[in-house]
Amino acid sequence: MTQRSHSISSMIAAVAAAAALGLPGMASAEYLHPTSDEVGVVVHADHFKSEKTRAQVRAEAEAAVQQGLLNFGEGSYPPPVPSAGPGKTREEVVRELLSETPAERNARMQLYSGG
Repeated sequence: MTQRSHSISSMIAAVAAAAALGLPGMASAEYLHPTSDEVGVVVHADHFKSEKTRAQVRAEAEAAVQQGLLNFGEGSYPPPVPSAGPGKTREEVVRELLSETPAERNARMQLYSGG
C-alpha cells in the first residue's frame, strides 16, 4: 500500500468515525446539553417541542394498556388525585392551633415527632 492510499483511507476512516460519533450528539443537542459536573448532561425541558397534549398522550397510553401493547409498569400512570376542596386560610390554621386542648397538642406533637 502506498503512502497516498494509506493517507486517503485514514482520512475516510476519520470522517466516518467523526460522523458516527458526532451525529447522535447533534441529534440530541436541543434537549440534552453536556456539562462538566458529575451528571454529565443537563436537560432543558423547555427545548422539547411536543405536538400532543397531555390528554392525548394519556388516552394513547390507556388504549395501549387495554390492547396489551405495554409491558408491566410502562403504562402505569398514577391515578388522578381527588380534589380535597378549598384549603384553610392562615388565620383559620392559627386559630385551630391556639384553641387546641393539651391532649390534642400532645397527639399532634407525637404524630410529627415519630413517637
